[in-house]
Amino acid sequence: MTIPVLLSGFADEAANEKQAIQQYSAFAALGLKYYSIRFIDAGEGIKNVMALSESEIEHLVKLQGDYGLQVSSIGSPIGKVKLKDIDDGTSNKYVPFEEYLKSDVQTACDRAEAFGAKLIRGFAFYHPKGTKPEDHIDQVADQLGQIAEVCDQRGLTFGLEVEANLVGQTGPLLEAIATKVNHPAMLTIFDGANIVTQGFTPDETYGQYLAMKPSLGWVHIKDYHDPSPTARIEHVDEASLSNFVPADRGDSGHEAILRDMKDLLPELNQRMVSRGAAGVFMDLEPHVKGGGQFGGFSGPDGFGVALRGLCRVLDYVGIPYELRSFENIKGWA
Repeated sequence: MTIPVLLSGFADEAANEKQAIQQYSAFAALGLKYYSIRFIDAGEGIKNVMALSESEIEHLVKLQGDYGLQVSSIGSPIGKVKLKDIDDGTSNKYVPFEEYLKSDVQTACDRAEAFGAKLIRGFAFYHPKGTKPEDHIDQVADQLGQIAEVCDQRGLTFGLEVEANLVGQTGPLLEAIATKVNHPAMLTIFDGANIVTQGFTPDETYGQYLAMKPSLGWVHIKDYHDPSPTARIEHVDEASLSNFVPADRGDSGHEAILRDMKDLLPELNQRMVSRGAAGVFMDLEPHVKGGGQFGGFSGPDGFGVALRGLCRVLDYVGIPYELRSFENIKGWA
């Protein structure tokens, strides 16, 4: 019997004003039980999860319980800073790593503990624009290894997401980093759209997924369809991306990827459960109404469309999942 996957998503994408009650209402109505927390208005304005006050956290923990929700992962921006203190024409900030490890990384761990999550999403640092990412693997692996150790000491797991413009911008690069880090507290996160936006074909995207299988932890679900496809893009202008689509109609080839993942699920589930997670998460981050460097937006309607698109693909390839049912809300299951 195929292991069921756990459906989750970045709840801020489903809320027009990112208010907590909007996020939780949308997710509960869609039948979801888990969410990743990133940007949220807990009553004192929109903040990244890293900037929440203690009183806001206490309020959100109670409120999420009222809506029957649990946090699957902390949608932190860890690793979205410059690797080197070099002016390369980008607006990315640089933070000395020792300072970063003691401040931002510890804060992300604090948030995971406060919200009862075992997973923290992060990235592989920005190499200087115009340089080759593979030339920076040693430094990135050293820094990520230290981050993984901090997370491990607190019973947490750091997930490294594949994304354009970072050292870990492709599946093979991410796998090379994971192999060099070689730490049980660091796994990788596949995201098909983040590969397609760099000019890769569906076949190439499938190959990138295959490269990541040895270190894969969980999956972000969003897709992209470019009506005017181009060749490989060395530096993606994230602000100009506007063709995000649900998983059942994009260029990532989610059908083939999830069909292969179906056979991997027993191993993947054991990998995640051994790290204290509830199972294998498929985390919707649809961006269907737009996306950029630090987030995206789908609206409650767009998020519903994206969820149903994913469910159609899962049904087609035969991967089970669970949404809230009458028995769940009556307390009969």
